[in-house]
Amino acid sequence: MRIDSHQHFWLFDPVKDAWITDDMKVIQRNFLPNDISKTLKDNRIDGAVLVQADQSLRETDFLIELAGAYKMVKAVVGWVDLRSEDVEEQLLKFSVHPIVKGFRHIIEAEADTGFLMQPAFQRGIKALTEHGYTYDLLIHPRHYTSTLECVAAHPKQAFMLDHMAKPAVATGEFEEWAAFIEALAAFPNVYCKISGLTTQADWNNWSIADFTRYVQHVIACFGKQRICFGSDWPVSLVASSYDEVLMIANAYLDEFNESERADFWGQNAVRFYHIT
Repeated sequence: MRIDSHQHFWLFDPVKDAWITDDMKVIQRNFLPNDISKTLKDNRIDGAVLVQADQSLRETDFLIELAGAYKMVKAVVGWVDLRSEDVEEQLLKFSVHPIVKGFRHIIEAEADTGFLMQPAFQRGIKALTEHGYTYDLLIHPRHYTSTLECVAAHPKQAFMLDHMAKPAVATGEFEEWAAFIEALAAFPNVYCKISGLTTQADWNNWSIADFTRYVQHVIACFGKQRICFGSDWPVSLVASSYDEVLMIANAYLDEFNESERADFWGQNAVRFYHIT
């Protein structure tokens, strides 16, 4: 099974989706599965993992509704308030929907460098572990230290690093990011999505060579069984087409054998998110 491990859908609202600024006009509209289904089929992608873009329980319900209507949806990474005292009740609510495999909080937007280590948030992560849910890490460099602390504190929790921690490709920064990736990859319960690269580069003037040392470092650190392909569509449209995202990923698979390619294009995501 070939899986795109990171897609978003939304009914655009300029207030709710204020993060989609005017320089991202190309995605200031509704995006639903019908907008990508033919492209997936043309590229032999069997389905996608839908990831929350809004921090609300309604967002999780919305993704569940899409999963019920479209077979291409293979898993949902939703949102619950992990700091809430009733987080257990929220998780139980969604437990009746097996399509929900995990949850995410948009940590990168949090100014608190220690957000992940807040006692209430730690309680929420523990609840995810107890209920068998995954957790997607979307972070900013200021969260590197607390991310490592959080992962170390929860060795039984399955973590997925989104977008390779968004390396600063456009400015060429590397060393601090590379050290963090190496440290994070040392934890065997962490996987990484090779995704979101073009939006970290110069949107209008990138080349595959811009990404080489970043992708090669991720592969070297995580190995070939803990990396997944993700498009970050439709956010990626601000800098690249879906075909270009596939082209970038393909550029780094020359040394992968047939089994390792199958892992990258889907089987690693199937294992991580328990896709059936």
